[in-house]
Amino acid sequence: MQVSIQTTSGLERKLTVGIPAERVDSEVNNRLQKAAGNVKLDGFRPGKVPMKVMKQRFGAGIRQEVLQEVMNQSFSEAIVQENLKPAGMPDIEPKNMEAGSDLEYVATFEVFPEVEAKSFGDVVIDKPVAIVTEADIDTMIETLRKQQATWEVAKRAAISGDKVNLDYAGTKDGDAFDGGSAEASDLELGSNRMIPGFEDGIVGLKAGDEKVLSLVFPDDYHAEDLKGAAVEFAVKVNAVSEQRLAELNDEFYEKFGVKGSGPEQFRTDVSDNMQRELDKSSKAKVKNQVMEALVEAHKDLQLPQALIKQEITALKGQMVQQFGGAA
Repeated sequence: MQVSIQTTSGLERKLTVGIPAERVDSEVNNRLQKAAGNVKLDGFRPGKVPMKVMKQRFGAGIRQEVLQEVMNQSFSEAIVQENLKPAGMPDIEPKNMEAGSDLEYVATFEVFPEVEAKSFGDVVIDKPVAIVTEADIDTMIETLRKQQATWEVAKRAAISGDKVNLDYAGTKDGDAFDGGSAEASDLELGSNRMIPGFEDGIVGLKAGDEKVLSLVFPDDYHAEDLKGAAVEFAVKVNAVSEQRLAELNDEFYEKFGVKGSGPEQFRTDVSDNMQRELDKSSKAKVKNQVMEALVEAHKDLQLPQALIKQEITALKGQMVQQFGGAA
């Protein structure tokens, strides 16, 4: 096997590999002979198909299979022989694949850069230190109660934090606009889901009340035709509901894996979980500082594009798993 290396640019290498014809041809012949013992062709007894016929019928396909395997094997042998460390899969371009001739191909790929360790004597890493307080635990328990909260119809005017069921129709210069109308739509007041002023305009209304809200869309609104536009929303309140936080009882505790141990054990479990997350966050911040220091110390280091593409693909995959959708 003949191997030559060319550095094209930066970390890119071109490896030209020559394989003696005998290595390919002998393997093709071996496979044809093995196949001949099992092949059934009209006009020939099983195992008696002439090699000439085997080559005519199956030679091209078997040769293509052998060529692919030989190129893969020889590439692995070549990078070991030349002490190369590819950073990604090679792009293999055949140059000569004619039967009876030496096989020749060019493999283009990137290699890992050589890293020279730098001094980190001046690097300062700050380790965040924090503790979980009783107030933190109280806040977390309130958050968990809200997550398990229910909604009950309220026979009063709406206040911030309530959920209202609305019909509304938006108009601009008297004409309806896309996305400006809905029926029986639930809205939690204070969620800031709607444009500024909309939710505030509902506060104080009861079920059955109607009101026209004169509002202005933000200048940075995503719809071009509504940026900074003055509009009106005709609103009707169908229902007002207030939030009922989940009660702290055995049923609530069991939802979080605490069975029959009461509020003290629940607080202990919440505290332990918060401390674990706090420790994990602290370690992550330290790690980020270390990585930033490493990057700064080696800012002139070339990075293989193959690795960057792999990381992008991996991050996209993580996002798809976390949020769903297509990459």
